[in-house]
Amino acid sequence: MSNVRRLVLFAVVLTLLSVVILAGDPTYVLRFNTVAAPTQPQVLAMQKFAEVVKELSGGKIIVQVFHSGQLGDQKTSLLGVMRGDLEMAGDGGPSWFADLGNMPEFGVFGAAYVFRNIDHMYSVMLGPIGQEYFDKLAKKSGLRVLDVWYLGTRELNLTAKAGAVRKPEDLKGIKLRMPNNETFLDMGRALGAMPTPMGFGEVYLGLKTGTIDGQDNPLPTDLAAKFVEVTKYIVLTDHSIGMICPVINEKLWQSMPEKYRVYIKQAMRVARYYMNSIVLEQEAKLLGQFVDEYNMEIIIPDKDAFMKRAAEYYSQPRFDKKWGEGMYRKIQMYPYTE
Repeated sequence: MSNVRRLVLFAVVLTLLSVVILAGDPTYVLRFNTVAAPTQPQVLAMQKFAEVVKELSGGKIIVQVFHSGQLGDQKTSLLGVMRGDLEMAGDGGPSWFADLGNMPEFGVFGAAYVFRNIDHMYSVMLGPIGQEYFDKLAKKSGLRVLDVWYLGTRELNLTAKAGAVRKPEDLKGIKLRMPNNETFLDMGRALGAMPTPMGFGEVYLGLKTGTIDGQDNPLPTDLAAKFVEVTKYIVLTDHSIGMICPVINEKLWQSMPEKYRVYIKQAMRVARYYMNSIVLEQEAKLLGQFVDEYNMEIIIPDKDAFMKRAAEYYSQPRFDKKWGEGMYRKIQMYPYTE
């Protein structure tokens, strides 16, 4: 037999072997739920993740994206992942991990002004500090964090009734909607407002009817959820670098073949950059759109005053007890490269 024929025969055998091996690999169908609306960047990123991981796995990992809370609100879906009733959730984050994951120390990452900017946030959350926290979370709660996606910088968004807010004192008595967990409620108090717990799906009507005076979210969320239709002011407090941490059930994660975990992590990274680029571009353009199309007023507040008030609020001993002594300041001062 000639060398050429041997090579051809070897290639045929190798191809057939690859087909047999691939055919023998298990197929996973992963339901991925979020409360976000179809046009929001995280839904687009989840769809990108589904597309990429399907291609990488040769169709062996099929991700079904459910938006608008079709499989439950934030709390319900995270609890479902913890129990193994749901495979994945796209609404994880420090505040939820603190409450549901029995890890109050996670709350420090959801505190007002703990991060200086997006680069600082990533140096902490994707570095050794974040990984240590994520590993502990997986062991304690069954939630495995797969990545960190930039949701945008949270700003105050207020109704005409609330009036123009330029300093913390102006928020006194203002009913500011917050997600119903203690980390977010503390954030509202740290800013000087009266935090009012409310589910995301209720916020638009709450703003329209006056049940609440305002809410805080990144600018792309304000547009996608149409909050700009029923509010008057955007106050550029920059008080929180918003993130979401997609999670998967830990037992499911550990049961997967190693190469599947590699595919998922690679697809997550692609989705991260995809989402981050959308959010950053929207943030750069939206203020002008809010003024031109919705007649909103953009306010530059006394940011130093808000930062000072937040630092005073978080200096209470109960935060050292929950987060670890001096942890708020340690995270603020964590080194990073500009």
